[in-house]
Parts: sequence; structure tokens; C-alpha cells
Amino acid sequence: MLGLGATGLKSNFVTLRHPYKLNFAITYWCQSRCVHCNIWQIRPKGELTLDEIREFARKNAYFKWIELTGGEPFLRGDIVEIARAFKENSKGLYILTMPTNSLCNTEMEIGKIKQILELGIPRVAITVSLDGYRELHDRIRGVPGNFDKAMQMFRRLRELRKSYPNLFFVFGYTMIKQNEGQFFRTFEGVKKEIPDIRYNDFHINLGQTSENYYHTSDSSIKVNGSELAAVEIRELLKKREFEIGVIPKIEEIFLRGLAQYAKSGKQPMRSRSMEASLFLDSWGNVYPSIMWNKVVGNIKEADFDLSRIWEGEDAKEVRKAIREGREPVQWTSCEAYQSIIGNVAAFVKVRNTIY
Repeated sequence: MLGLGATGLKSNFVTLRHPYKLNFAITYWCQSRCVHCNIWQIRPKGELTLDEIREFARKNAYFKWIELTGGEPFLRGDIVEIARAFKENSKGLYILTMPTNSLCNTEMEIGKIKQILELGIPRVAITVSLDGYRELHDRIRGVPGNFDKAMQMFRRLRELRKSYPNLFFVFGYTMIKQNEGQFFRTFEGVKKEIPDIRYNDFHINLGQTSENYYHTSDSSIKVNGSELAAVEIRELLKKREFEIGVIPKIEEIFLRGLAQYAKSGKQPMRSRSMEASLFLDSWGNVYPSIMWNKVVGNIKEADFDLSRIWEGEDAKEVRKAIREGREPVQWTSCEAYQSIIGNVAAFVKVRNTIY
């Protein structure tokens, strides 16, 4: 954590030579049929091979925080080897995060998570997607029985946690028009299945449109400008238990910013895209973020050396656009956490917001 914290603090004062966070969609294959995401409609071909990912990890050995996402990342049979490649090269790797829709074979997935935990990464975090109570979640995700699969996954992760203290996991709840105002009913639905569930066991995001990631442009799913969503987030903040640590504090600031964003549609602070982080898709295209549909390079064309892209004119133009307030409006955990870490003054302002 010391290395990550020092790098994050440094990003307040200078432009980093390298990003410390990588958001990497390792595949666009997905079994879900979500109403707020079109990734499942893609039938991807020519995605990066394991050898290509290994080469990228070898030539860019400085990541401290990596998110392996999708699609459904556990549909890649080589996900353990992908995690191993980054662990063996980025010696300062502290956090590896992965979402799951829980639709893969549960025991297969748990087996792969166990192998990843045994790599020795200090913090491995799993987000179990859950967007509503039983009927609502299955309707939003388009797969009957998905709610029950998510409950099963969460229970198995609890069992695994007993043997692996580096495992962390939460439910990931995305607020969209289709579940607006239904968070606390969802919580009660989960409580019937897992009686000792806590509010801290939920991570909240707002549904967004993204041409380069979700492959969506229909803004009707968004709740930005919704007082109801803002109220739910504020109430959740009141009910969460106090936890000691940097990560819980960042999560609190994120949620406070999310409540502001839900009501106003305005970004609480500027991002650190193309400074602290980037988004890499499964074909090797580099974007500033999951919300910014601007390709700044492809790692295969750069011989897998990210510095050639990082120091290029397109990347410099992105940073200039951010400084001038011309970036797409966004507040998702994929980018917001490093924004919080790298904007201490704004961090304090949002932290002191009183509802």
C-alpha cells in the first residue's frame, strides 16, 4: 500500500512518467443480456493473446493497481496466467480487481480466484454484479436465475475468505432508470438470503453510456440529475459502518461525490485519465478512460511499449483537454478513485460535504 499511496500523492504535484492503474478489458465475451450495456451483443475476434499480454506486462512493469474486466473476465480460460504475468512483472502490484456476473460455473470460478489469490497479490477484490432484488435483477440482466447465482457466488467467496485474508469482495450495484429507487428493497431481498449482510458489502455505480466500452449511446438508462438516486446514496452513506483504512475512506469520498453527481450531473473533480490511468481494450487499443471514445494508440503498433503512446501527441492533447475542462463528464470508480487520490484539495472539499 505504501508504494501505491506514495505514487498517488506524487500525482498531486507532477505528471507521472507512467500510469499506476490499468483498466483492462481482457475479453468482450459475455453471457449477460443487460438492458444498460451492449457488450453482450459483440462477438469478438482477434482479441489479445496470452503471449501478447505477457509481452505487454513485461515491457510495462510499473502497475500498482490493475482491473481485469470484460465482458465476463472469467470466460477467459487463461485469466490466472494473465494475472500471473502482471504479478511477476509489476513487483509493486498491490491491488487486482475483477468483476463477475456469476454466470460461469461457480466452482470453476472459485478455483481460478483461489489460484489468483495464491499468487501473493496483497489485495484481490471481486465485485459480484447485482442490480436488484431477485425478479428485478434477472430482468435487468436478461438471464433467469442470475440472482440466485450471485447469492451462491457471494457465499462461496465468504468461505474462501476464511483461508485467504487478501480476498475482498462486494456486491456491485449499478443504478439505472430500471432500478431507480429500488436499492433498499434490493438490500432487504439479499438479507433474506444472507441474513448478516451489511450496507458496506455494496458498492454503488451510476449507469453510464460509453461508445468505446459499453457500446451504448442511449442516455435514457441514466439517472444523472435524479434527486431520488441522490437520496438513496445519501441514505446509504448514513447506514454504512465506519471502517478504518485508506480504501474505505476513498470509497466514502467516492459515494459522496456520486450523490453530488447523481443530483447535478456535474463531475466532482477533474479526472487523472492519461496521467494516473488508462483503459486498454481486448484488441490493444488505448483510451483515456472507459467513457472517452478516443483511441490514442494501439499497443501492438507500439511494440507493446506503452511509453511510445504515453508520450505521444494524442496523449498530450488528452491531458490538455482535461486541464481545460473538455473531457467527457464521468464519475465511475474505474476513474474516480485515482482522481480522489490525485486531487487532495478537491478530496477535502467533497469529504466535508454535509447532507
